[in-house]
Amino acid sequence: MYNTSENGFFGEYGGKFIPEVLRAAVDELENAFNKYMADPAFLEELRILRRDYIGRETPLLFAEKTTQMLGGGQVYIKLEGLANTGAHKINNAIGQVLLAKKMGKTRIIAETGAGQHGVATAAACARLGMECVVYQGEVDVRRQQPNVAAMELYGAKVVPVKNGSRTLKDAVNEAMRDWAANFETTHYCLGSALGPAPFPDMVRTFQSVIGDEVKQQCAERNIKIDSLVACVGGGSNASGFFAPFFDDTSVKLYGAEAGGTGPEIGNNACRMAGTAARDGILQGYKSRFLLDDDGQAQKTSSISAGLDYLGISPQLAMMGKTGRITFAAITDSEALNAVQHFAKNEGVLMALESAHAAAYALKLAPSVPKDKAIIINMSGRGDKDVFITSPVFRPEEWKDFLRSELFRLENNTNVHEAQ
Repeated sequence: MYNTSENGFFGEYGGKFIPEVLRAAVDELENAFNKYMADPAFLEELRILRRDYIGRETPLLFAEKTTQMLGGGQVYIKLEGLANTGAHKINNAIGQVLLAKKMGKTRIIAETGAGQHGVATAAACARLGMECVVYQGEVDVRRQQPNVAAMELYGAKVVPVKNGSRTLKDAVNEAMRDWAANFETTHYCLGSALGPAPFPDMVRTFQSVIGDEVKQQCAERNIKIDSLVACVGGGSNASGFFAPFFDDTSVKLYGAEAGGTGPEIGNNACRMAGTAARDGILQGYKSRFLLDDDGQAQKTSSISAGLDYLGISPQLAMMGKTGRITFAAITDSEALNAVQHFAKNEGVLMALESAHAAAYALKLAPSVPKDKAIIINMSGRGDKDVFITSPVFRPEEWKDFLRSELFRLENNTNVHEAQ
């Protein structure tokens, strides 16, 4: 396992700041994680699930047209969007659900923002025969309907969270309450590399298959890596992508945060880029958060539902503070432009979250030596975002589609009522 915490801390960040009612659940999880990650039978079962169910390894694609257009380093894309369920989230979900099953749990709960972690958890539960409940902010339920429909198809119960800002932060709070009340039968499958220890270590470990494959693929193809670029919300894809390279300072690490519509507080979700964030303790761990003077959560904003969380992985916070990872704010419009660029020039439709990394790479690549590579982690594919991107890219056609669908549904309803 890569760069594990020291007693749950990464430098000054991390820890277990939890109520006593959760102590037994967290300690039980930590002991089980350490036990099974040293168990060859568990690791072999996980390897087979990765191969036969997730579809690993995922390809490393040379972005030839983009490389020629930019005139700098070779641009590559790690296609995590081709993993089963459409994103990197399944790597962590299948690992945690398998672990929970070994622990004797029968019920899985999860939080989700963009919906990809919820979809992955629901799918993993369907595969492994576990009950699944997913908490999702009411705002995210509305803007991520395709993923809500998918979760329900997999058999999960989706619970809209109507408290607070009705986004990811509030979904995490509700999941924590459920876990505290039901931990004897229930495992909380947290989707990002944050929360109380051991979650940051556990999520990074299950996601590090991404970086391991990149390292092996580059060695096999003699690709010389200059830099890696990942989007950073909570930090799950970035942690796994970066993990095998944390100690290799010849490889630069870049994190793209949600710059939203501008630098003003409330218009973005930048914890490391900019100066709005502060150290704090929230949802069981210490890290960098967007908090006001009273320690209350600030409003965040991003076109990508997966990047609008107010905190960040404690390990990534530590590495940003020490300078090992360089962070930048990518605006909504830059992300949308990157979606269009890679769709039209490389035949790759990125999720809005991943497009933040792609936009950052487009800025960086011209300065990378031509004999070296800059690798983008495409954490997910963009078909989930059709309800967000279509009104931007083809507004009139989208309005016509919605009107026609509403007309069709209303007429069908009338027919059924008449019968």
